[in-house]
Amino acid sequence: MVEWWRHAVIYQVYPRSFADADGDGVGDLPGITARLGHLADLGVDALWLSPFYRSPMVDGGYDVSDHRDVDPVFGTLADFDALLAEAHRLGLRVIVDIVPNHTSSRHPWFVDGRRDRYVFRDEPNGWQSLFGGPAWTRVADGQWYLHLFDPEQPDLNWHNPEVREEFDDILRFWLDRGVDGFRVDVAHGMIKDLAGVTLFDHEDVHEIHRRWRKILDSYPGERMAVAEVFDTAPARVARYVSVGELHQAFNFDFLEAPWEPAVLRRIIDASLRAAAAVGAPPTWVLSNHDRRRHVTRFGGVRRARAAVLLMLGLPGSAYLYQGEELGLPEVLDLPDEVRTDPQWVRSGGEEPGRDGCRVPLPWSGDAPPFGFGPGGSWLPQPADWAGLTVEAQRLDPHSTLSLYRDALRLRRPSDALRWLDAPDGVLLFETDTMRVAANLSGVPIRVMPATPLLSSNEMAGELPPDTTAWWTI
Repeated sequence: MVEWWRHAVIYQVYPRSFADADGDGVGDLPGITARLGHLADLGVDALWLSPFYRSPMVDGGYDVSDHRDVDPVFGTLADFDALLAEAHRLGLRVIVDIVPNHTSSRHPWFVDGRRDRYVFRDEPNGWQSLFGGPAWTRVADGQWYLHLFDPEQPDLNWHNPEVREEFDDILRFWLDRGVDGFRVDVAHGMIKDLAGVTLFDHEDVHEIHRRWRKILDSYPGERMAVAEVFDTAPARVARYVSVGELHQAFNFDFLEAPWEPAVLRRIIDASLRAAAAVGAPPTWVLSNHDRRRHVTRFGGVRRARAAVLLMLGLPGSAYLYQGEELGLPEVLDLPDEVRTDPQWVRSGGEEPGRDGCRVPLPWSGDAPPFGFGPGGSWLPQPADWAGLTVEAQRLDPHSTLSLYRDALRLRRPSDALRWLDAPDGVLLFETDTMRVAANLSGVPIRVMPATPLLSSNEMAGELPPDTTAWWTI
């Protein structure tokens, strides 16, 4: 069995911000379909679609009101089927989000008063929402309902068998349409210990994932699932990908790591150990729709280029976030009036929220909306992105887009890593297929006399600071 997901590079598409076909300023499924050639040319193995389901869009689509239909802002089920068919024609697999911790407060269950399917209590405990403020909201008759996120995202009661059966059917609905897998939102959050302090990572949540794995395994074609499990130690995360559970889990420790060699090496070692202990592949990720883009987090595109070669040189599977292949920075100066993220709203503007990493992509042209669509864009794009468009970078051999394309073409699957002696500030290792050196020090270093297979920045006999290079072995 090939198990394609063990070494796959998967590209996250945030539908609102990828490409707009109908000119309303919001990305949509036909827009994605029209741009799938970019992903095939880039060389990724699969795309992961953030939610496109029916939703009031209070939380960018993660407040789902109908899990079996497409929100009109994104298109129709026929548009989804067309996207899936075109992706498969191009050799790309498609993973879709599943949001099982909560629904929208406009979901028929909540509107119809099916409180047994949600977490209602006569008295709240002291839990706080991850979006700020209390995690409980009171209804007219005095009861309180739990929402670990926004009040318009009530948490489901996974002790109710009807909830479990509903999500079994939702998984089958999309698997029957041909999707290749799921990204499980807040995979560690469905079971709560209201009498204690356990918001996440309750022991009983694993029963749900074992149940889902059986459903996935009942379909042909190596369907898979990747778990979002955050604020959890690597050994605990590994339990979500142990035998009989899900296939992958995101590596948030790596995502949140600073550009410091000792910290990165410690996280890489811990991640490899935890994955090996359960026979699962490690995963690596630098940016996503919830985190500040790593160009900005690391202090510039030079380090970001070095970071992606370091990441793609590691054993296992990697995730890319749309636009990172263009070297896009976080947009830090969005006007207050265009911000929509509930983190921004609920904090009264004290938290910047996640809108800055969700600004629509620049495809072509010299001015906004840079080919995003025939209209404008739901968040404004910086005017200085003209040099970062796909069009501007496609034929430039030194562009960040070309670096990603070259790296994905030259990358070879590997299952092992061996550290080599190196100067302070340098990460030097070998895999089954290549030698990788990342210079995080402030001085040039000499690592190998041979010409590198690929480097993140120009080299002249030495490896410059904030540069990663690959050599064949």
